[in-house]
Amino acid sequence: MSQPTSVAVLSGGISLEREVSLRSGRRVADALTEVGYQVTRLDVDADLVPTLERGGFDLAFLALHGAAGEDGTVQSLLELIGLPYTGPDVLASSLAWNKPIAQGLYARAGLHVPDRVTLSQLAFREMGAAATVGHVADALGSPLVVKPATGGSALGLTIVHDPARLPEAIVGAFSYADSVLVERFVHGTEIAVTVLDGRPLPAVEIHPKEGAYDFAARYTAGATEFHAPARLDPQVRDACEATALTAVDAIGARHVSRADLIVDADGRPWLLELDTCPGLTDTSLTPLAADAAELGFTELCERLASLALRDTVRSGG
Repeated sequence: MSQPTSVAVLSGGISLEREVSLRSGRRVADALTEVGYQVTRLDVDADLVPTLERGGFDLAFLALHGAAGEDGTVQSLLELIGLPYTGPDVLASSLAWNKPIAQGLYARAGLHVPDRVTLSQLAFREMGAAATVGHVADALGSPLVVKPATGGSALGLTIVHDPARLPEAIVGAFSYADSVLVERFVHGTEIAVTVLDGRPLPAVEIHPKEGAYDFAARYTAGATEFHAPARLDPQVRDACEATALTAVDAIGARHVSRADLIVDADGRPWLLELDTCPGLTDTSLTPLAADAAELGFTELCERLASLALRDTVRSGG
């Protein structure tokens, strides 16, 4: 086997997305073990670096979701100890993790992103920003989407139809992050486009059976209806793929990332965010996209492991 034989699959950790990460990690470990890799699953904790340094691993496969796993923290540690890893590097991970900064970069690259306002807890506590909440609804209209400025899996996200409920939603989002992003709600169809090694996989169309595509809808089997490939006109499909590719280029992401989009009634894709460590559970979008491209889950995992090694060889590591 040309790929490295000893792989540390990193999952778990202490983020709010721990259980999802463990599910991704188990699935990845099982897939790689089946094809002959020597796999060790590591729950990210205080012993991570010593364990990696004495483990003789050829690479780390990141199945981490949430803080520390997606914000560049683990990536930075892995680079310090010289261990190749899957997924985007430190800078790209850090940029994508901070939604307000990332959306500014996407907008600068010419992509459609929702009108938005960022509010910090510091501004609320020390600068009287609570008095500006009424201006937010005036500026952005209604309904609004309130979500933590960092994080994933729709944790802390609220769709606000009544502006009077906006302060409550903002305070709730502050439970998940120090800053909150308030966006104009974009009506349309939810679409996800995974970019694998610079090429888009088939788009996935998302229809929650009840309510929004929230945490429960994402990770409860049968709670959401998916269409892969998405039922899009060819021109709209191409526009979604182009949006995902531009977003990946805007932050310099490598290996794999997933663009989350809304396609409005005019067929225009709006970029919501880019996930640099997309889920790999049995209900996750990236494996669905891979299946639609006739790329099995095991082959997807092997491809990602190979990409990590390839980029290490190219860089002289």
